[in-house]
Amino acid sequence: MQLPTSFARAPRILRAALREHAPALILCIGQAGGRPWISLERIAINIDDARIADNDGVQPIDTRIVGSGPAAYFTTLPIKSMRAALLAANIPAEISQTAGTFVCNHVFYALMRALAATRARPRGSFIHIPYLPEQTQDRPGEPDLPLETVVAALRLMIETALIAHEDQRIAAGATH
Repeated sequence: MQLPTSFARAPRILRAALREHAPALILCIGQAGGRPWISLERIAINIDDARIADNDGVQPIDTRIVGSGPAAYFTTLPIKSMRAALLAANIPAEISQTAGTFVCNHVFYALMRALAATRARPRGSFIHIPYLPEQTQDRPGEPDLPLETVVAALRLMIETALIAHEDQRIAAGATH
């Protein structure tokens, strides 16, 4: 499903979808311009600090997402195993330590907070993907990945997450 780039609306739609579908695994996807690889996010932090407004014109600065919530939530997916599978398939990938402070992080925090509150304990994370080539045509040198590569990466990450319940203990900073 597609979520709006909205601090207010995206979490509500996400939580409604989680209740309706009760998935075992959730991958939230967002775009991160300027990145040449798939970024598997490790930590959702409890802060909104938007350098630009969202699609509703909202621009929170230094605002906690949940006043009484924990400072952060960690992904519950095996992101190092997922990254290793991507690299083995020659798909550029990295472990990113946070999802930033814009709507992507807000959604990631809302996801992990919702998952922590469920008895079923579904697993989830957030993935940033690069721009597609058609999005960078007017910007020479801007990194991008073809749609086919992104789709193959998403499939491989889902397959890996469904199989691997324990993550690999390998260095996160190995070459992309």
